[in-house]
Amino acid sequence: MLLRFLRQLTLQSWRLLSLSNRYPFEVVSGRPFVEQVGEWVADVFYDILPEAGFEVRDEQIYMAYQVERAYADKKTIFAEAGVGTGKTLVYLLYAVCYARYTGKPAVVACADESLIEQLAKPEGDLAKLARHLDLTVDARLGKSQDRYLCLQKLDDARLGYADTELYKDIYESLPPFVLKTEALQSFHAYGDRKEYPDLDDAQWGRIGWDSFRDCFVCDKRHRCGMTLSREHYRKAADIVICSHDFYMEHVWTYESRKREGQLPLLPEHSSVVFDEGHLLESAAQKALTYRIKHAAFEELVTRLLKNEIRESLAVQIDLAIEYSELLFEALAARSTKVAGSDRMEIAADAALLRAVSQLDVVLERIEEDLVFESELFNLDGYQLRIVEEHLEMMRTALGLFAGPTPPICWTHDSPTGLTLVIMPRTVREVLGERVFAKPMPIVFSSATLSSGDSFGYIADSLGGASYLSFSVPSPYDYPERMKVTIPRANQASILEESARTSWKTEAALAAVKRTDGGALMLFPTREELAAFKAAYERTGGLSERKFLFEGDREITVLISEFQRDRDSVLCAVTLWEGLDVPGPSLSAAIMWSLPYPPGDPVFGAKRKEAADPYQEVDLPYMLLRFRQGIGRLIRSREDRGEIVVLEPALQTDEALAAHLRAALPLGVELGFE
Repeated sequence: MLLRFLRQLTLQSWRLLSLSNRYPFEVVSGRPFVEQVGEWVADVFYDILPEAGFEVRDEQIYMAYQVERAYADKKTIFAEAGVGTGKTLVYLLYAVCYARYTGKPAVVACADESLIEQLAKPEGDLAKLARHLDLTVDARLGKSQDRYLCLQKLDDARLGYADTELYKDIYESLPPFVLKTEALQSFHAYGDRKEYPDLDDAQWGRIGWDSFRDCFVCDKRHRCGMTLSREHYRKAADIVICSHDFYMEHVWTYESRKREGQLPLLPEHSSVVFDEGHLLESAAQKALTYRIKHAAFEELVTRLLKNEIRESLAVQIDLAIEYSELLFEALAARSTKVAGSDRMEIAADAALLRAVSQLDVVLERIEEDLVFESELFNLDGYQLRIVEEHLEMMRTALGLFAGPTPPICWTHDSPTGLTLVIMPRTVREVLGERVFAKPMPIVFSSATLSSGDSFGYIADSLGGASYLSFSVPSPYDYPERMKVTIPRANQASILEESARTSWKTEAALAAVKRTDGGALMLFPTREELAAFKAAYERTGGLSERKFLFEGDREITVLISEFQRDRDSVLCAVTLWEGLDVPGPSLSAAIMWSLPYPPGDPVFGAKRKEAADPYQEVDLPYMLLRFRQGIGRLIRSREDRGEIVVLEPALQTDEALAAHLRAALPLGVELGFE
């Protein structure tokens, strides 16, 4: 009895000690916890950080009090805070404390993978918390599946591509436990895209995971780098950092993974922060899609033929493979490339719809036969469930494609064949039910969330019925620090595409030459980046500058090199948002053209529904990205530099110029030269 009492007393003492060490402040029982967090946050911004050399920012403190409301009431908040507000520190402080209070980590979802790395980098905001607040944060990266090496695809690549030696070297560099039995404690994560920085995007595409990998039946799944990484980040105590795409994939697959006996992609969490939250809709649209590929379907159902199945089922499987092949031949013949997009438009006709119907009828017969087959116990139950899930997905997608109100559809080509992508017209219902309906704090953080002083547009498009909101401007002196230049072009230099490219290249290189520091060149599409790259190489380049092109190497490696080399030029398509490079390494931001949306099926559907497509779709999208692009330039009070917009239309289109002036920070003017 005495031993048991002492043991309970020791356990109770340990729990009290653990509780006192859990928070960076002394918790007073009986008082609202979030209120106490707010008092500590005020101390941090008014006293602790200023003593470490940080300035007191009224905008940051105002934001902190607003975010406190969201955590106290467990509500959604749209937090629009200008560049330099210090919004990341605000939401991290609340997210960490609330995670420890609830015993569940927070999720911070960034716009893309490069921003994940920026948040976690040695000089990032998480490192600042550890250094100045003596606060150790257990934050782990939950990267998207396509950022990891696929062992099955690597096997194919080292045997089937021209540069097989490259892939053989990667294969031989794999950890020993991948290729042979090793003790469990020797396992560790590997295969991250950034571990192969010198591979271009095409080379990585041959060995990186894709959505048609059937991981559930892969014999290497327990030694897969993606699986090991997932086991690591799921154990995070404070924060899991992921991308918007990955969070939406978690939402979209949550129920199906539970049905299949799999863990959801992300652990149960206490709050969500969507950094660059204005981009969540596009991530949701991307995630909430059905994807059908002939090669993946054929590989999946062919496995059934290796079992002892009835002849009638085998005949139906062979017929389904034949009809699937015919369908994709029909799709290829009716798919048209869209400029500025990797999505191809589909010209649907009666023949294509017949091909869809033929395949759907056979898939229905296979589903019925599988019910009977399962009762004979000839098939492995786990494998059978995978096939049934895939067939159900295909029939749902084909039903939508041929339905009375067709969804948004397109095809996408790759080295492994054509993919049919089918997307619901709206994501509002899914987000409203699976994200916003949950009683938890949800923070949308960005410098650009409102439209016309209202948050109604973004709230409605995302399905947020009830929300808090606020807007606070940037503390920076933009009129003193930022110059916006529109180079003038004569009519002859912009009539033809080749002449226009030559003029833009000349103007861009002139802007780079007059820059005392590094330059960021932003392109709306990969085609425009490729056109500049070809034109730049024809000119012989600038010997005193190093040009870095997105796609040549892994993007976070390029960003790191750009930060280190203050005379380099980074040319990118995906860095209009989120890139944070203070100092002379980024002294000019050059926009190759105004970032209008592409003419692909997604935006085509939005335009069809709009009364005035230009005013309701194209212009708002462009202005939002334009505001984000100019936000890359001034990242600290000491920064100064030039924005260069290579858009000849601004010389004659006064209405367009007026829209751009209104999008600029107060006091900054457009200058034509």
